[in-house]
Amino acid sequence: MFLNWLAKHLAAYLSKQVAQHSVRTSTYEAMERILQPGDVLLVEGNTRISVAIKYLTQSTWSHAVLYLGPNAGLGTNEDGEPLTLIEADIEFGIRTLPLSFYRNSHTRICRPMGLDGKDLHLLADYALSRLGNQYDLKNVFDLARYLIQTPPVPSRHRHKLLTFGSGDPTRTICSTFIAEGFQRLRYPILPSVQSMPSDDPNCADCIREHYRIRQTSLFTPRDFDASPYFQIVKPTLEDNFDYRAIDWTD
Repeated sequence: MFLNWLAKHLAAYLSKQVAQHSVRTSTYEAMERILQPGDVLLVEGNTRISVAIKYLTQSTWSHAVLYLGPNAGLGTNEDGEPLTLIEADIEFGIRTLPLSFYRNSHTRICRPMGLDGKDLHLLADYALSRLGNQYDLKNVFDLARYLIQTPPVPSRHRHKLLTFGSGDPTRTICSTFIAEGFQRLRYPILPSVQSMPSDDPNCADCIREHYRIRQTSLFTPRDFDASPYFQIVKPTLEDNFDYRAIDWTD
């Protein structure tokens, strides 16, 4: 009971803003036009926990959100805005949000390729089934340690410091929640690849590649950016960008 009380207060503390948002990636209107169901929206956060995640992952991105679109049955908020996003929040658990929540954020769109209507339906069903689940509080304690004093951890080991967690399937963090959804579709993010000699007698130098799904607790927001299987979509460039139209101040 005491640990739950402490974790909730710690989560509230870590959720406090410590910096202003970076310059947004594009206009909100352009992002709204370009996003498609199934897209993963990476966010550069401005809270205390964001500082720890960005340091440990050596990345700009501290948070990942799944975009399901206005037709996914998420409903609307009190202002009538369609709820199109679903995320695992450190303080409120897995919840739905309108896209406008990240209107002024620095974001990146990572798009899975080739998903069909059945895939998107399965992805949405999975995400909706997790609504109300709580953020992994053990992960909260692990991250909090690195905010007390930034440790002199060699860069090659920082990513490993996020591979904690309770293992409780009803608790999650933002990136593992989304990674599990895609791995249920057998869609690759950053799979382990093992190269083996081919058994083709006519090709002695050929190599076979075996793909193995990684444990979802090992995923961080930057992995969607680094994945060769997600396309990086920049709304400004997709929206008939013309550099000649920029009004420069000399």
